[in-house]
Amino acid sequence: MDCDQTVLTFIEFFAERGHELTKGSSLLPPQGDSVLYTSAGMQPLTRYLEGAPHPLGARLAGVQRCLRTTDLDDIGDYTHLTVFEMLGSWSLGDYGGPQSLRWGLELMSAGFGIEQGRLYATAFGGNDEVGPDIDAVATWRELGLPVELGGPQNWWSNGPTGPCGPDSEIFVWMPDGPPAGSPLTDERWVELWNHVTMRYRRLNDGRLEALARPSVDTGMGLERLLMVTQRVGSVFETDLIAPWLSALLGLWPGLAGNGGRPLRIVVDHLRSAVAVIGDGVLPASNGRGYVLRRLLRRALIELWHADRSATLADLPPGLVEQTLDHFGQQAGPGFVGGVLAAEQGRFAELLTRGRAVLRRLYPDGALTERDYRFLHETHGLPGEIVTELAAELRP
Repeated sequence: MDCDQTVLTFIEFFAERGHELTKGSSLLPPQGDSVLYTSAGMQPLTRYLEGAPHPLGARLAGVQRCLRTTDLDDIGDYTHLTVFEMLGSWSLGDYGGPQSLRWGLELMSAGFGIEQGRLYATAFGGNDEVGPDIDAVATWRELGLPVELGGPQNWWSNGPTGPCGPDSEIFVWMPDGPPAGSPLTDERWVELWNHVTMRYRRLNDGRLEALARPSVDTGMGLERLLMVTQRVGSVFETDLIAPWLSALLGLWPGLAGNGGRPLRIVVDHLRSAVAVIGDGVLPASNGRGYVLRRLLRRALIELWHADRSATLADLPPGLVEQTLDHFGQQAGPGFVGGVLAAEQGRFAELLTRGRAVLRRLYPDGALTERDYRFLHETHGLPGEIVTELAAELRP
């Protein structure tokens, strides 16, 4: 299945089971939300998961684009993305966790053709506040799927306060050959679909309060699902992102070094930047704009390591337009290209100025924490840029 067929299969499966389609929103969270970007498919539905009635009813499904900065250090591997899409299904006080798990396995096996022998589940093992998720364990055993108990990673929340609960995760074995070990013992098991039973609300004082109406929230990364169903080695080789991989490798072949990690970083960060700009964000020194600025600067650092003459002006407009169209964004590729070019120019000037300052003050590249503070407060050089420039000076 290609991307469109995969999304349609997901939506039709839940529509046949009484779920109404919710319209995905932009990367910008609802007004009043304190987070910079929508980071989970359930985020726009938080108040409904806490008990407010939804106008479409108690069974929902949809696709939501998300951005996570918590995974930035993992970008460049085969499964993580900064901007990604989450396939979600929700039961707002309707059916419970066991039914969600049964449908989840049915869709994985019958809908997407993933052999049950390649699947493994985890369930919350309990802590000093809440006991183990015995319902999930019993359901998986009934369905014949291996399951093991996990710790904090099987407790889900979208922040320090708000709705939360035990999380049962479905993993898939990615390599060829028979599976080995379990998700907790072998990293070749890839997390695919989370099913959270929202039973509690975390209060400001840290206590848990039982929700009057427990709900179910599931989330599955579209790009990871495509990686599995299309049987490719990474999310970057799926039909959704492969055009970026191919185009950037053709433009800047030097990115292929180090196992292709620099190429994957640049693909992710530039594609994510296009999506962020398409949702109306511009580079800035703080807030949402600084997240965008960091993505572009990191992409440029990797790019200029591989090819000092490279420029974002070479980015094909058709590639940018494809991403904007996929996310249903109104910005044109010319506007996005102008933003990228302007930010590249600002960053190039910053690097030139920063190199001169460091060569004059710290010619051996040795700096203390106090030096970092001084360079940031006096010369406006961010810490990550200072680290990069200092490395150039060390013998």
